[in-house]
Amino acid sequence: MCLAHGLRRAGVDVAVYERDRTRATGLHGYRVGIDPHGSRALKACLPPELYRTFVATCAKPPERFAFLDEHLRRTLTITLREPTDDVNDEKSVSRMTLRQVLFTAMEDVLHFDKTFIRYRHEPDGRVTACFADGTSDTGDVLVGADGVNSPVRRQRLPHARLEDAGIVAVAAKVPMTLESTSLMPEGLFPGIGLVLAPRGMACILHWMEFPWAADGRPKAGIGSSDRELLAAWPGLLFDNTRDYLNWGLSASTDKFPADVMQRSGADLVRLVTAMTPRWDARLHRLFALTDASTCFPINIRTSVRVDPWPTDNVTLLGDAIHTMTPGQGVGANTALRDAHNLVRALTSGRPVLDALRDYERDMIEYGFKAVEASKRQTGGDQLVHRPVLGRVALAAQRTFLRATDRIPLLKRRFEAGLYEVRGTET
Repeated sequence: MCLAHGLRRAGVDVAVYERDRTRATGLHGYRVGIDPHGSRALKACLPPELYRTFVATCAKPPERFAFLDEHLRRTLTITLREPTDDVNDEKSVSRMTLRQVLFTAMEDVLHFDKTFIRYRHEPDGRVTACFADGTSDTGDVLVGADGVNSPVRRQRLPHARLEDAGIVAVAAKVPMTLESTSLMPEGLFPGIGLVLAPRGMACILHWMEFPWAADGRPKAGIGSSDRELLAAWPGLLFDNTRDYLNWGLSASTDKFPADVMQRSGADLVRLVTAMTPRWDARLHRLFALTDASTCFPINIRTSVRVDPWPTDNVTLLGDAIHTMTPGQGVGANTALRDAHNLVRALTSGRPVLDALRDYERDMIEYGFKAVEASKRQTGGDQLVHRPVLGRVALAAQRTFLRATDRIPLLKRRFEAGLYEVRGTET
């Protein structure tokens, strides 16, 4: 949708074929972090008023990032930088909310309930996309932005493959209440916590507090311009998001039972509690407060690097070509970066194939660099997941974090590294 907005603003005729049946279909996950790479792409591609709406519908920005042990003792706390503008900051948004923002004012572009099955090249050089209902559409360029299991990729690059990262995660939402927020260490709210525990287990804790109340009306205390945007935005009619705490526990696949992907939400909550018997009672209480209907398992996969391919007028972006683990939290942002770069390529005035060739060359380089860096941070082959060496690796990790917390120079370097990965401009 970011790509579609950018192309339409440049005067390019564009159509989006969406597999879901309606604008409001599906949960579409929980939060997504938007870093400066992502914000820069959205600001460049969206109409200005819609970008302002995106910013207004983000959750309250986190003020700190804390590394914790399983007893909720801090090993390192990073105070996050205050926003200096509407791009160079960290944003958190509900995936469903972002989806609705991006659908706004695009009714003439969107075609719902369309399942892509194949494409074919026409004698005149154009490309036709064919759908399961027997319909088709022909254009100059086809972009597969159709996710991890992309059927466009399967036809375009049949040799491109995914592999299991060796990690399973269980994610869920807990309604934000006085009780749920009080379970966390003092000063952590609003912020992000990452529990690093024995046996290679990790648990992310993220608060999502939105500028609208349970009835969908703007909350008191937000700026007048944001209030006006929210009151006028039709997307709120479709939003299902209320303030919540999002938690996600991950570990190497061998730590989970073989049937984890088939378990119900309530079973998964019980499983997470059983897998963490020595964790702090406050975390167990947090798990108990979970809305079981929101709990689901994820088998994390990652793309295997592919060499550059001969360019034609079918290309790919996002998870359709470079699926990555959540190790660096840059998957969605890399997709947005793709969209921005593809808009620039296709509106550069160069021949289409030349523009696509340059886009693909650059995308393969930065996209798979992110894939590989993410896997190094979240992969089942890391030392922390091994039976004996894992304890040594965890002890070393904690020693490093505690030292970094106490030594200003190390802390500044650690913080700078976080922001560099996420595209912050200084």
